[in-house]
Amino acid sequence: MTTAATDAEESGAHPRFAEALRALGLEEVLAGARRFPEGTRTAAEAAAAVGCALSQICKSLVFAADGAPVLVLMDGSSRVDVERVREELGAGKVTRADAGLVRETTGYAIGGVPPFGHRTRTRVLADRSLLAHEVVWAAAGTPHTVFPIEPRALVAHAGADLVDVREQTR
Repeated sequence: MTTAATDAEESGAHPRFAEALRALGLEEVLAGARRFPEGTRTAAEAAAAVGCALSQICKSLVFAADGAPVLVLMDGSSRVDVERVREELGAGKVTRADAGLVRETTGYAIGGVPPFGHRTRTRVLADRSLLAHEVVWAAAGTPHTVFPIEPRALVAHAGADLVDVREQTR
């Protein structure tokens, strides 16, 4: 049997994320992970590297709601409507988290935050737009590695509430 460190090394995933996948019984996800030396820090970079639609990228974005971190999972072609997040959470104020809060909360750097497998348990909101695809691609804990997953499985494993927090285009 391989270790999480060996699995992570082979897939390019972060060892903490590989361990989280093993704990969830999702070792097969690592087999589908793809590493891109040029990086997949942004949704556009990830979509270009994978060869998929921008909306098939799942962005993992951390916000601070009245100071408490919250993770929002959003499709790569959309923006988060912070006011809708505030209303969904019943918070007084919602702002983007800074790099320090992102790393402290998740254990990962911006550009590589996966949708689950974080250092601390955080409230998670997933925008319904992710369900429009059979497969989405998300960061595997590094800014160079992504993995494919069925959207409903992603939402379930992230422990996310399905919401509508996408910025509406005019």
